[in-house]
Amino acid sequence: MTQSELAEAIGMTRQTVAAIEAGKYSPSLEAAFRIAQVFGVRLDEVFQWTG
Repeated sequence: MTQSELAEAIGMTRQTVAAIEAGKYSPSLEAAFRIAQVFGVRLDEVFQWTG
């Protein structure tokens, strides 16, 4: 899946998805759940809290 495809699926821009992927931006909780849902995995499989 491309960044553009993911962005469209979750209602964000490709630039935002790229920033999340690069660790330069933390998504909202809602966006994080949407990303996990798109990939069919649990939230903690996509994002890890480092505190």
